[in-house]
Order: sequence, then structure tokens, then C-alpha cells
Amino acid sequence: MNVFRPLILLIASISFGLGISLPLMQFEKLYFFTETPSLISIIAGLWSDGETLLSLVVVAFSIVFPVIKMFTAFQAVFLGEAAKGWTAVLAKWSMMDVLLVAIAVFAAKTSGLANAVSQPGLWFFAISAVAVACSVAKLKPKSQLPS
Repeated sequence: MNVFRPLILLIASISFGLGISLPLMQFEKLYFFTETPSLISIIAGLWSDGETLLSLVVVAFSIVFPVIKMFTAFQAVFLGEAAKGWTAVLAKWSMMDVLLVAIAVFAAKTSGLANAVSQPGLWFFAISAVAVACSVAKLKPKSQLPS
């Protein structure tokens, strides 16, 4: 597994970039109007609509937090012991970013206002979260390793 960790982290990084820039969902309203927003365009739309707090929460949990998780995973894999403690703490929250997007999709579907269909951005976003979790799955801080 140690040989594959850098490759898995590379896949996670590329998938994250694609996940936030490609369309997440396709919303069909009244059979005539179709929207395919990306995560970045959703955040920009929230910000421009005056939903500053909501846009900041989405940025924090969907962009900033996953970047921090990836950064600590890179540190743990390439630098070793120094970052493994933080990686273990952040790994417990590994799917929160995907859960946030899933809740938004569920809200759109159950409101009856739109029919929502997943797009590639959602899948790349999920692949990124799973890949980061897999890359740090068996890392343990030195204090937890057997002597």
C-alpha cells in the first residue's frame, strides 16, 4: 500500500479539481429549463445573491476542509511522522464534504421544484474524498505503533 499512496493522492488531487469545476448536478425545471452548476458556480451564486454566511459555510466544508485534508495526507505520506496525528483527526471527518453536497441534492429533489440528476463533478468530488481516506487508511502515529 505504501507504494500506491502517492498515486492515490495524485488521483485525489486531480479528482478534487475536476469535482469543484465540473457540473455537479443537472436540474430540470418545468421540462424546459436546465441548469448544470459546478460547486464553484454554486458558491458564486450564493455570494452574489447575498447569502454570504451560507456561501462561506459551503466554501469552508466543500473546498477549504478537503484541501486541508489533502495537504495533511501529503505531509503524512511524504514527510512521515510529523503530520500523522493531524491526519488521523481529519480522517474522522473524511466524508463531510460529500455529505454536504448530498444534502443539497436531496433538498432539490424533495422540494418538487426540480428534477436533479448527478453529473461527473459529483462523482469526481466523491472519488477525491474516498481516495484521500484510502491513502491515509493505515497510517498510525509513532506512539501507536508497536515497539
